[in-house]
Amino acid sequence: MALAFVFPGQGSQAVGMGMALSEAFPAARHTFQEIDDALEQRLSRLMAEGPEAELTLTENAQPALLAVSLAVLRVLEGEGGLDIGASVTCVAGHSLGEYSALTAARAFDLGDAARLLKTRGRAMQDAVPVGMGGMAALLGTDLKGALALAAAAAEGEVCSAANDNAPDQVVLSGHASAIDRAVALAPEHGIKRAIPLQVSAPFHCSLMAPAADVMRMALDDIIVAPPVVPVIANITAQPTEEPGAICRLLVEQVTGMVRWRECVLAMKDLDVDTLVEIGAGKVLSGLTRRIDRDMNALSVSDPAGVEAFLKTL
Repeated sequence: MALAFVFPGQGSQAVGMGMALSEAFPAARHTFQEIDDALEQRLSRLMAEGPEAELTLTENAQPALLAVSLAVLRVLEGEGGLDIGASVTCVAGHSLGEYSALTAARAFDLGDAARLLKTRGRAMQDAVPVGMGGMAALLGTDLKGALALAAAAAEGEVCSAANDNAPDQVVLSGHASAIDRAVALAPEHGIKRAIPLQVSAPFHCSLMAPAADVMRMALDDIIVAPPVVPVIANITAQPTEEPGAICRLLVEQVTGMVRWRECVLAMKDLDVDTLVEIGAGKVLSGLTRRIDRDMNALSVSDPAGVEAFLKTL
């Protein structure tokens, strides 16, 4: 079994996530405390108790998802003796999950990663006034069809592909009015469904340029080590190991498309046959099955998942 660890992005958060893990394993509790200390915030209490609206805020959801992912990883390392450098072919993460992947691969210190994601979330929220931007999920179309729809709907505004998630799922991002036009035009383009998303900002499009500038400066202040295992970058869908390239691609990722479908296929090209989703939710496991039916997909987010996965090793 050739493994890749993958780490979820925003949208996988939920009140109560990670709490069973924290109750069962000291390593998880210590991870949550480390992030609380790094942020000087009781993020773990927000994760446990909510309110949901506050947890869903981008600046909270991003480091919270990192916390759960790294807690799971540390439990696997502590309970099962897992060595990510020896046991895993590569890692990848969806959008903010790329920071989790880099932290798992020892490129980032956990505290630095939490602070970067707090900064990233705040910068992405501040980049576009509320109501100006929007996103929509297109179901039943590929990237080529989504790009054609985006071009037709733009009318001089920003409307572009933000996430190429699966062969039949692409997310558009841009000005709210352009996204509204895309939703209305979707049937004419043979697209099965176009669903407006309840998001606080239009992520992964050129409107996020101010946030990219913030992240460029933030990453300049961080020490980045070569990862102990290759990291498949969202922007290139290729393994990345050089620290300077890692930072450059993370800046580009703020405004660029997440090429998740291609990332999964790149992992397959590295002879990976099993993707293990580390952290909250099962979004990436579901996408994996739609991208390549031959690949196994597992998710590990709680004590039962930890126990089941360790038995497979």
